[in-house]
Parts: sequence; C-alpha cells; structure tokens
Amino acid sequence: MGRSGMADGEGRWVFGYGSLMWRPGFNFVERSSAILHGRRRAFCIYSVHHRGTYERPGLVLGLAPGGACKGAAYRVAEADWPEVYAYLMEREQPTETYVEAWRPVRLADGRRVESLVFLSDLSHPQWAGALTLERQAELIAGAVGLSGPNIDYLRDLVDHLRDLRITDQDMERLLMMIDPIATMRPQSGGFTQA
Repeated sequence: MGRSGMADGEGRWVFGYGSLMWRPGFNFVERSSAILHGRRRAFCIYSVHHRGTYERPGLVLGLAPGGACKGAAYRVAEADWPEVYAYLMEREQPTETYVEAWRPVRLADGRRVESLVFLSDLSHPQWAGALTLERQAELIAGAVGLSGPNIDYLRDLVDHLRDLRITDQDMERLLMMIDPIATMRPQSGGFTQA
C-alpha cells in the first residue's frame, strides 16, 4: 500500500478520532474501529471561532505526539474519493491547524492499512501544546464560540466515546474536573461565581 492509501483499487482509508467517528458526513463502504500509534487524542488546539473567542479561547481536539489513539477508520470507494477528499479538506482544514498525512492504523480484525489522518500542526499559532489537564479544564469551562459552549463539545465527545466503548481516561478526567469549574460564568471583567 502506497502513501496515497490505495490498496489495489479497493479504495482509500480515513481515520477519525473526534466527530468523524460518529458523524462522518461522507459515503463509505466499510467502517472499523482502529488504533493509530504514535499520536493521542488531546485538546491541544486553541479555538477562537467555533468554541471560543480571541478574548477567551477554547480548545478543540487534535492528535498530539505520543501514545496511541483509538478511533474509527472508514474505507472509501475509489470512485467516491475525490468528493470525500474535498469534503474532508473543507471540514477539517478551515484554519489549516492540521497537517494531512498517511499513517498506518490497525483495524479491529488485525489488518494494517494506510489511512488519511489529520495531525495537529505543531507550528500553527493555534497549537496549544501540552497543557495540563487543569489548564485545559479552565479554558474549556469558560469558553463559548459560534458553535456554543466549549464544555458541550467535551460532553458530546465523552458521551460518544462511551457509546462506542472507547475508554479515554484523559477525556473522562477532564470532564470530571470541569464540573466544579462549570459553575463559574464569564463576565466582562473575568469570572464570578454563578
């Protein structure tokens, strides 16, 4: 299998670790749980539009270096690939905070396939880096953007991970940490107790 993700005309694979797992938004011929090694799911990208503002940035998911990430892999028919690829570029790259790459993922049945993966761009200004869980909780609890409160994004993620029987201890801990912080509401001068 080459760098383009092709396998003898069978199609190409796409790996999802966030909303692509439960809301892919494109046609596919096969779906499998999958593991990507060398990257982990993390709130590591500042959001200044959808889940925050320039004044109070939120955080969105990315694939940070290290560890492993359980997600979903989709096989897309070769005939559908141009349309699916264009859709993914529009959906995943509006601010170019990700770098597209082909990486091996291990499917549930043991197969290893090259998959299109959107990695966090470590040189992008919105790259938040390795924030502590405490700092992530502070940012997520106080941020609201065009798509709503940042905490809703985290809750939605954890709910869907549970539905898919994917255990992500960092996401679970982060959600538990935010409950006390979520009682704080942003005011013009900072935070006040609700």
